Amino acid sequence: MRVRAYYVLRTQRTGTGPDDLRRSKLPAKKTGRQQVKRAVRTRGDRTETRSAMAKALRSVESGDVAEAENDVKDALSTLDRALQKGILHKNNVNRRKSRMAARLNKMKAAAE
Repeated sequence: MRVRAYYVLRTQRTGTGPDDLRRSKLPAKKTGRQQVKRAVRTRGDRTETRSAMAKALRSVESGDVAEAENDVKDALSTLDRALQKGILHKNNVNRRKSRMAARLNKMKAAAE
């Protein structure tokens, strides 16, 4: 009995017993299912964000100030939504917003 108690304590503490190997597969499978669901759910949002950024960049490069301002505003709001949903990291969002604003300001200065 004492040996069995030691074995139970040892496997619970370290997770190296044969039963623990069987148990560890279930959470791994569940995590895999969750990752697939999250990937499907966020794919559309990521695509929308990329499309909005590309459209804003094309508008800035075209030189039309009014259209560029409108498209950049839409792109920045799309980035903020992606941040709120947890799709992009806040530093990534802030870097993209900063670079887009700098391009817009540079284009405005050149247009004047």
